[in-house]
Parts: sequence; structure tokens; C-alpha cells
Amino acid sequence: MNATQEKLKAQVEQALIAAFGADFAGVDPILVPASNPKFGDYQANVALSLSKKLGKQPRAIAGAIVEKLDVSEICEPPEIAGPGFINLKLKTAYLEAQLNAIQADPRLGVPAAKTPKREIVDFSSPNIAKEMHVGHLRSTIIGDSIARILEFQGHDVLRLNHVGDWGTQFGMLIAYLREVYPDALTTANALDIGDLVSFYRKAKLRFDADEAFQETARQEVVRLQAGAEDTLHAWKLLCEQSRREFQIIYELLDIKLIERGESFYNPLLSGVVEDLEKSGLLVENQGAKCVFLEGFTNREGEPLPLIVQKSDGGYNYATTDLASLRYRIQQDEAKRIIYVTDAGQGNHFAQFFQVARKAGWIPDDVELVHVPFGLVLGEDGKKFKTRSGDTVRLRDLLDEAVSRAHTDLKTRLQKEERQETEEFINEVARVVGISAVKYADLSQNRTSNYIFSYDKMLDLKGNTAPYMLYVYARIHGISRKGDINFKELGNNAVLLQHETELALAKYLLQLDEVISSVEQDLLPNRLCEYLFELSQKFNQFYDRCPILQAEEPQRTSRLVLCDLTARTLKLGLSLLGIQILERM
Repeated sequence: MNATQEKLKAQVEQALIAAFGADFAGVDPILVPASNPKFGDYQANVALSLSKKLGKQPRAIAGAIVEKLDVSEICEPPEIAGPGFINLKLKTAYLEAQLNAIQADPRLGVPAAKTPKREIVDFSSPNIAKEMHVGHLRSTIIGDSIARILEFQGHDVLRLNHVGDWGTQFGMLIAYLREVYPDALTTANALDIGDLVSFYRKAKLRFDADEAFQETARQEVVRLQAGAEDTLHAWKLLCEQSRREFQIIYELLDIKLIERGESFYNPLLSGVVEDLEKSGLLVENQGAKCVFLEGFTNREGEPLPLIVQKSDGGYNYATTDLASLRYRIQQDEAKRIIYVTDAGQGNHFAQFFQVARKAGWIPDDVELVHVPFGLVLGEDGKKFKTRSGDTVRLRDLLDEAVSRAHTDLKTRLQKEERQETEEFINEVARVVGISAVKYADLSQNRTSNYIFSYDKMLDLKGNTAPYMLYVYARIHGISRKGDINFKELGNNAVLLQHETELALAKYLLQLDEVISSVEQDLLPNRLCEYLFELSQKFNQFYDRCPILQAEEPQRTSRLVLCDLTARTLKLGLSLLGIQILERM
């Protein structure tokens, strides 16, 4: 809730008590943004909910509240509409004062969190010896945006990359490479990532078909877990090779992460099992150590257990996740732990969260959040794949977006008969291409699947990154044309006269509410919707109100509105991980 809405809510609460007595303290005034701008800016709907309790008509209740309601500093006189809605319209002078107040504020009036917390965002999480593919796109982009918003709000954020760097797959890969390419296990950079992935696939086929090779691979896992020097050296080389490839992607996307892979928690796994045993939660089932869960059953309707130690003594993802959860609470002292993964892992998180709660490992002041997301689909509505049916490599996807942005820009420059340097063209294409991919993902409700379309995401019209980048560049075009330095405008008075100025002003003042809602519900698409609507309101203002040609003091006032819009766009896009351009 933004500051204006909070003030009005408090005033309506006081009026309610003044009208009907102290028993009504704490009653929600049901103050919401107006459903239609012609009715005002906010409406209080509490009168309808109190009719039965007070035994009066809602309009009579609304009238009694309005008699005691003093909102004269903020609003025009309240109006009662329909069966008892109290409509409130913000005063132009109030809006002007609010905009004047945020001009000098680098946070544009957005307050930092009152109680900053240690928060962990677990995102991206690729697997060593595999290339990052389109399936990693959403976790990486959504997780980064959530981390940026929490950091902006003043929280102490630990960005963790929980990479798959341990387990059976390494025994399998090392055993195979010992046979076919031993240099890869002793020499850095002997393989590139594509060859490594190819060898991994061949090793998996061999593992699935050859029992003798399975045993060899398992022995390599035992050697790895025991810290055998040659196996450990080989494992480190494979991890380092993958890390370098991941870093190329992260630099392209401007993502910062701290890697803490599954191997980090390996020494803690036996302690997890011991503590679960001591708490009486462990049950042996077909040789495996399990915890039976409430609300989970198999196809036969029997209780479904979460296995924490396999019958051969090995551990699995659940054991590692439990160990990491305990470490994050006890050592990292996190108060909110956010896991950004695909929706298909929902049951896994519900299960190991339940085990941790049953074991008493989660203090009352610690919140666990699974942030699920849907699939990336091709334009045929099926899982996004290459024409040959392979999973799309993330590097190829990003390169293609930049290439198409480059082609689109050159075509536009030719039409406009503009001459630009190759350096300018390459930089604009990079920013537009990467931003288009990020925004196309973030602008969807993350819980839904979405269709990946280069044409739609690179469109200069509609709810796209290029559209908003163009609006930002348009504002800086005004400053260049008028030889205006926005930073030198100082703290000038905003004067709102035209209806489009008022609409833009009201929207600029909603930024704090939007960021606060994303901080809570972790839905970045709400910020995208806000920025798109803001861009549209600016374009309406730009089309109908002269700026550089206006007379003073209106000219400076409108330049301040331009500056506040540009700064809001820049801040909002930065929280989505999107760079801006002053020229396109």
C-alpha cells in the first residue's frame, strides 16, 4: 500500500470510530483504488459490509462516516455513490506537492524496508558437465530480478547458485573419460563444453546398458567421496570447465551469483540422517531410510515416503536440500529462503519443507518460499526445441536475439537514412536483444507457461522491452533537442493542468506500492505491467502537451515530468535486470 493510500485508510478508520464508537477500531475500511477514474482515485467500501451489524442502510452509514472524515489536505470533498461507496479524488495541489517532494530523492519516494532481513535467493542452478539451456532461462532471469528488488529494498541478499556438481553422474563421466579421453582428467581445457556434453551423453548410454560399467562408475563415486587425489583432480577440472561456460552466459545476462554446489554440503549429509533418526522420524523401508509424509500418497493410495538415504548407503537430492536448508538457517542466518525453480518441482519442495518442519529445524521467524514458474513453449505451443528436436542452448537463444535486433536496427537506420557507427549498432543490438528476452519472460505471470517469439519480443510496439527503451530514449531526445540537462533542473515546482499530466503524475506516485507488492508476492510481472502502463501514459502526455515549445513555468514543469518518468523507467527496468539506452 502506498503512502497516500495508507494516510487515507487511517483517516477513514478514525472517522469510523468517531461515527460509531471505539468498538469499530481495527475495522478494515476496505479502501481500494477506484474501479473507474471518473469516480475518483480511491473508494472506501466499508459501509456496505457494516449494514447488517449496524442495522442501517449503507448510504446512511457512508453519510455518517463522511461527516466525520477529514481528508481536506489530500482530497476534494468526498462523494457518496451507488449503494454506499465513498469516492475520494486526490487534489491537484496534493499531487504537485508529492512530485515536488520526490524530485531530489534518488529512490523516487520508495521507502526502504522498515526491518531489513537476511534473505537467500537460490536460482539458476545448472548442472556441471551440461550446457545451460532454455530450461535455465526462467530461473536465472526471475531469480535475478527478485534479488535486485530485495536488495533495492535494503535486505541483505545472498544470491546462491546451487549447481549440480556431485553424485553418480560424475562417477559415470570420469569412468568413461578414463577409457576414451584420459587427457581430459589431467589437463585443463582439454575439452570444450560441447565435447564434454557429448561425452556425458555417451557415458549415460553406456551406464544404462552395461552392468560392468555401472559398477566401475559407482567405484569412481566412492573414490570421489573418499577424496582420492586423481579422481578429485579430474572432478575439479570438469567443474572448472563448466564454470567458465556458465560465466559467459552470466556476463551476457549481467547476473551475479555465488556458487555453492551440492558438493559443499556433502560433509553434512550424514548429520542430517543422524538427527532425523534421533528425532524418531526415520523409518526403514526396503532397506532405505525414509520419512513418511502427510498428504502425499503413491498411485495405490499408500503413504509416500521421502527417501533420505538409499539402500546402498548413498544420499540423494532430498538429503542435500535438507542439509543446505539447515546450513542456510544456522550458518547463513537467513530469515527468508527463496527457491526459484520450475513448477514441476513443487512436490519436492513441499516434501522436504515438511520434513524440516517435523524435525523442528525451522524457527518461527524463518520463511521458506518456493517460487515456481511454467515452461517456455515454442510457437507451436509445445516445449521450445530446435528443429532437430534438441533442447535449445541458452547461448544460442541469446545470440539469436542479439542478431535479430542487429538486423532490425540496420533496417530501421536505412529507412531513416541515419548513419551510425558499427560500435553504436552493436551496443544497441546487444542491449535490445538481451533486454527483449528478459522482459518477454518477466512480463508473464511466472506461474504460467509462455510462448517464446522473437518477433513479438523485439517489436517496438506493445508490452515489450524495446517499446520501453524507446520511450526512455525519446525523453533523452527531448533533452538533446532542447539542450536540457535534466540534472540541472533543480527542485522546480510541478504544475499539473492537462488531464494527461494528471494521469501521468498519479501513476508516477504508484511506484512504491508496486515495488512493495513484488517484494511480498515475488511476481516481477507486476512491475512490468506498471512500467508498460507508465510508458503509455507518458506517450499520451507527449502527444497532447507541448514541452519545449510551452511557455514558462509550464515548460520547466513538463520537463520535470519527463525527467521523473525517465528516472522511474530507468529504476524499474534496472530492477528487472534491463539496461537502458539514451539513443536507439
